[in-house]
Amino acid sequence: MKTIHFILIALVTAAAGAGGWFASRHWPASPTHDASTTNTTRKIAYYQSSMHPWIKSDKPGRCTICGMALSPVYEGEKGFEAGEGVVSLSSNTIQVINVRTDEVKRRPLQRSLRFAGTIDDNDARHRIVSAYIDGRIDSLSVNYVGAEVVAGSPLAGFYSPMLLAAEREYVTLAKQHPPTTASPPTGEHHRLVDAAAARLKRYGLSDEQIAALAKKDPNDIQTSLLAPVTGTVVARFVYEGQYVKEGEKLFEIADFSTMWFLFDAYERDLAWIKPGQKVEVTTPAAPGQTFAGVIAFIDPNIKEMTRSAKVRVELPNPLIETNKVRRRELYHRLYADGLVQVEIPEVLAVARTAVLSPGAAPVVYVDKGGGAYEQRKLRLGRTGDDDYEVLGGLAEGERVVTQGNMLIDAQAQLNASANQEAPDHSHGAPAPPATTGQPGALSPLTETQQGAALEFLKLADALTASLAADNLEEFNSQALKTHTALPALLAAFTADGPWRTLLAKIEESGHLAPAADLKAARKAFHPMSQTVVDLAKWLRKKDASFNGVKVFRCPMTKDAFPGAPRTAEWLQLAAPIRNPYFGAEMLDCGSEVKP
Repeated sequence: MKTIHFILIALVTAAAGAGGWFASRHWPASPTHDASTTNTTRKIAYYQSSMHPWIKSDKPGRCTICGMALSPVYEGEKGFEAGEGVVSLSSNTIQVINVRTDEVKRRPLQRSLRFAGTIDDNDARHRIVSAYIDGRIDSLSVNYVGAEVVAGSPLAGFYSPMLLAAEREYVTLAKQHPPTTASPPTGEHHRLVDAAAARLKRYGLSDEQIAALAKKDPNDIQTSLLAPVTGTVVARFVYEGQYVKEGEKLFEIADFSTMWFLFDAYERDLAWIKPGQKVEVTTPAAPGQTFAGVIAFIDPNIKEMTRSAKVRVELPNPLIETNKVRRRELYHRLYADGLVQVEIPEVLAVARTAVLSPGAAPVVYVDKGGGAYEQRKLRLGRTGDDDYEVLGGLAEGERVVTQGNMLIDAQAQLNASANQEAPDHSHGAPAPPATTGQPGALSPLTETQQGAALEFLKLADALTASLAADNLEEFNSQALKTHTALPALLAAFTADGPWRTLLAKIEESGHLAPAADLKAARKAFHPMSQTVVDLAKWLRKKDASFNGVKVFRCPMTKDAFPGAPRTAEWLQLAAPIRNPYFGAEMLDCGSEVKP
């Protein structure tokens, strides 16, 4: 049996070999698809990752991100699209523009808010001392402003015939039934004494003064006017020998033991402050010193003109002694600066340097790996010193570009412009022209945009003129208008246009607050002026109606204010040159910057 099986296997093997020999002799070999043959028909342009289209190579290989095999893209083929808003950069380009990234993660949000305001007295303890009855000031116990008085201490000696008659009437009634008598006063007599005492109170006497009338010398015709509260005399309206009428002001007393630091908080800052927060207050009148207080009250009424609310901070103000003279440490009505430091518990946060156009349409560029950066629109919450709160658009752990993102954004806009202007060969028709307000557009501004830009330039020109005239009051008045002018300017321009970054800078530097002096005003004016100059230069290129706007440069501004640069530019709507950094001191210093 085994022999039969062996013979059958041998016969099948021999038949298979004969069939193979016959086929090889009578059928031609099929063509081999080697690389050299393929290259004569279709050439491979490059290899690309289908999952991460920005990963390309001139050789076969695998995606450096996902590990998938790279697909060949032949000459004439379009390849895989990287997606709208994705910018692909080579490793050399990334090194040249020094791209840096930071991780999006949860962390505390810190904010330092600085406010300018004034130090005033406690308004709830401010008193006016007036004459309760006609009379004459015979003597003054306090004859200068700034004197410290204690409640119940004498301010002046006062003579009034009516008051003197009322005192003697009370003394007479009181002596008829003195407190030591064995027989108590009758009800009628008691009412007469009470009525006489009530009349004396209406004339300004205290209970202690009324009780002491029984011991008063009958020849003494003067009555002491007493201080109603402890405090500092801030005004004196009378002199010795002066006759006064009922209701006439005599003294004004303020309680300086607790001062009020008052400042305006704008709408965008109200989300950060609340009663009970600590505030550090500094003033030029006490250099090197910091006064700590707490927010006691926030006015619920928003001022229509400035879009701000008044905030009150209470500051202890102890007495100090200098050369044997006692005075309060803080003076009345000082200019001061307040610092509120706030820390919010952990939130999802992104570095502020990563966000472009943080106003209307904030965007970041997310590192996708392999040199690709994707534009991502965000929804932002509160603004910290170094970070923004992220409400939407990013996930924890993603990395965003913090340095070099403006250059990446410029490349993205160039890519979008090229895509709009390039003809669409697949349909045989040219791409539609760019429209106003889109990247790469060359058409002029709309009437709304022209009007908004012109109004803002007029405000900048008014600020320049006020500093050139050394007029601090006018500068502060114009500075308040920036809080309503900026929203109107930003609303007129779409945030997706090429001016996105420029408008973001203007929004950041354009909110001005009243300044304490001209140097402070010029320091606050400088960053806004530089961004407005950039806006003016851009407008002159964009729209011919702005060709008349002039830009001037001063070559020696380093002494204009602390920390000033060597040169600075500013805008004027008309000549001649008026230097806002020096005013009358060097009004015509500078030269025009030609377009």
